[in-house]
Amino acid sequence: MFSQFPWLREKNLSMIISADYDGLICASLLHHHLNWQLEGYYDLNTIWITEKGIQEKQNLIWVDLNILPKQGKAIGGHIVSISGDIPLGFQSSCNPNILAEITAGEFQRKFPFSTLIYLLWLHNIEINNDILARLLVLHSDATWLKYQQYPENTKYWEKLLPDYNWNGLFNRVNTKGFERRIDEDLYPLFQSMQAVSGKSKLRSKHLNICSKQFQFNPDWDEDVILTLINLFGDKLGWTPPSIPSTLKSINGNRKKVPLALIKEIGISQFIKANRVFSYAIPSPRIFNFTSFGTVNKSPLEKKHG
Repeated sequence: MFSQFPWLREKNLSMIISADYDGLICASLLHHHLNWQLEGYYDLNTIWITEKGIQEKQNLIWVDLNILPKQGKAIGGHIVSISGDIPLGFQSSCNPNILAEITAGEFQRKFPFSTLIYLLWLHNIEINNDILARLLVLHSDATWLKYQQYPENTKYWEKLLPDYNWNGLFNRVNTKGFERRIDEDLYPLFQSMQAVSGKSKLRSKHLNICSKQFQFNPDWDEDVILTLINLFGDKLGWTPPSIPSTLKSINGNRKKVPLALIKEIGISQFIKANRVFSYAIPSPRIFNFTSFGTVNKSPLEKKHG
């Protein structure tokens, strides 16, 4: 893995993260262990980026994201292959679904954990033996719920990603007691911090708890971002990254089309015709993509540089 993606071990790199809880907790880990610097956010509609991030555009790492420009290195876990074909720009993406050759026809085998947990495995990082530390990690991308709902698939991926203390991480996740801690300790804490913006469809097995989510807008959620990364610092022992200020925003256009249409046209042709910057296949029938309408596919190549 490290020979294919040597940058995964490099120190002092610049990163753009997904504008949500998952991106923030990944940023905390990567800053603490590799001193990566946070230079912006991307919420699949808008890129918020610092001047330094634009200058570093060739070397930026896009974390918890999948982007297409060839110079774009990324680490994220969406399904991007329709029938085994991987578009050119994804050669530089460290994506467990690409590496395991999982396509849109095999959603039941999709990588069930979060980008954070993939990073913990890659760097063999153990987390503090503290219940709240574990809850914070397992909350990323609702991993605890996926562990409950898709036990066969999680076991399959534990074997695929060996030499990690999976038992320690997932200990008692499938119990009423664990769910009570989520419901009585974790979610009220997030509510008090205003770190909840929605919920997912997945529900827990024992207490029927609906998973909470947090997506943010850096223009007005800076206080919540700071509170969250300080919480990660406190409970996980990860030195908080500096929050970027003076961000330039670059607006894109996000659309949803039926996957059948992409199969008909061909993925490469569609990407070219629509100047696709990033995309994901969130379900067997849907294709979400973002375009910035630029000749080079990358909005950072425009007049900003």
